[in-house]
Amino acid sequence: MRFRPCIDIHDGKVKQIVGGTLRDDSAGTEENYVSAWDADRFARMYAEDHLTGGHVILLNPVGSPMYPKTWEQAEKALRAVPGLLQAGGGVSPENAWSFLDAGASHVIVTSYVFRDGRIHRERLEEMVRAVGAGRLVLDLSCRAVPDPEKGTAEYRIVTDRWQKISGETLTPELMRELGGSCSEFLVHAVDTEGRSKGPQEEVLRILGEFCDSSDIPVTYAGGIHSMEDLQTVKSLGRGKIDFTVGSALDLFGGSLPYEMVKKAQ
Repeated sequence: MRFRPCIDIHDGKVKQIVGGTLRDDSAGTEENYVSAWDADRFARMYAEDHLTGGHVILLNPVGSPMYPKTWEQAEKALRAVPGLLQAGGGVSPENAWSFLDAGASHVIVTSYVFRDGRIHRERLEEMVRAVGAGRLVLDLSCRAVPDPEKGTAEYRIVTDRWQKISGETLTPELMRELGGSCSEFLVHAVDTEGRSKGPQEEVLRILGEFCDSSDIPVTYAGGIHSMEDLQTVKSLGRGKIDFTVGSALDLFGGSLPYEMVKKAQ
């Protein structure tokens, strides 16, 4: 278990937002923190602290008015520390190499592969042909969807900046099926993302079960706001799940000390 840092960029600024409120037109998006730092300053700090495997996420859709400013910030971060950070946000076979050429170690993909509520395996194959499985991270971020008959919830994969709920359910079996086409998984528990109310424990159990039978790295994000939460991640993830912390970090206006988190394992 290790800390994977993040740089989330929205409307050309490094931000922390409440994940479930994100909208393409930015109306109604709830912001926890807007940084005065440019993205490359965070990237250089992570490099100096020997933190690898973090990610840069572009939160504006490709083609939107603010996307160029968001891309400019992302590119600054990637070029500042070539090979250190993964990058995601609107990645497709057509633009994936722009991220890699700018310095990303991997590209992170959800929406291109999950379309119309299901996995499009031909699109996944296109991504693998474009960049290779070794440089592809699949983002299986999810939201809880109640099942009235069972009295429980399924965790459905969400796409398009977490706005659309697919028909695909996050399970160890699905992860094993997709594992041959990627090098890592990134999973945001969107219902807790940006809310600092603790991690989504059932999602951690699912990821922990998968990690018991696989060596593919998995990074969890969502709700972590205390050192006790990190112990929950370690326990439910069986010590095998990496984690990222956003809004709760003092770097982003929270109370959780970055200096402590970066040493957690």
